[in-house]
Amino acid sequence: MTSVTYPVTLIGGGPGAWDLITVRGMRALQDAEVILADHLGPTAQLEQLCDVSSKHIIDVSKLPYKKSITQEKINELLIEHATAGKKVARLKGGDPFVFGRGFEEIQALTKANLTFEVIPGVTSAVAVPGLAGTPVTQRGIVHGFTVVSGHLPPGHPKSLVNWEALAQSRATLSVIMGVKNAAAIADALIDGGLPGTTPVAIIQEGTMDGERSFRCQLQELGATMAEKDITPPTVYVIGEVAGLTPGNRAN
Repeated sequence: MTSVTYPVTLIGGGPGAWDLITVRGMRALQDAEVILADHLGPTAQLEQLCDVSSKHIIDVSKLPYKKSITQEKINELLIEHATAGKKVARLKGGDPFVFGRGFEEIQALTKANLTFEVIPGVTSAVAVPGLAGTPVTQRGIVHGFTVVSGHLPPGHPKSLVNWEALAQSRATLSVIMGVKNAAAIADALIDGGLPGTTPVAIIQEGTMDGERSFRCQLQELGATMAEKDITPPTVYVIGEVAGLTPGNRAN
């Protein structure tokens, strides 16, 4: 172990497009010697943010329903390079603490007696709908919103989501990682009392060149996902705000 170690920097890369990272996040990437990059971070556009020729880039993607590097291995790599005296940056999509396992990595670093810095990022749960013209709050319509993971279906023994309570909350729901379970989520919300006619806005690959967006009613969500062949990464917003007309959005 070297006698000099630097803080490991956890960087939120933003909702997708490389230029939606924060200025502080970009500067941290420029200063780093080793970058561990996620699939949903602006990994493919790193050369837009820093000189990659002088850096060791490690792909630590975790793709849904596919073979992926384990979180434990990522923790090991962070510790290995930090204890070797390298300036290590951990680049994540969105914000490190919004379904990004950022705190798990902080716990591992702390256990290894290493220090860290967190640079927040713009979460796709809010930014992607916003860029598509859908707010998550609106005066006179809704005064709150909930960000929820749809990775596990309603009723799954490991799910911590109370879909019935969400249906009764009257808050906007922004669902991420919920493509596969969209139909089941819609059914659970309707069973919980949310009207089937509740508006839904669906945004696939938000902020990216392949962005597509659709609107439907909650009772049509599963069918719309299948009919439009919607795939991850996708955010969908459930609530009255999804029925607002976004106006003339510039491309």
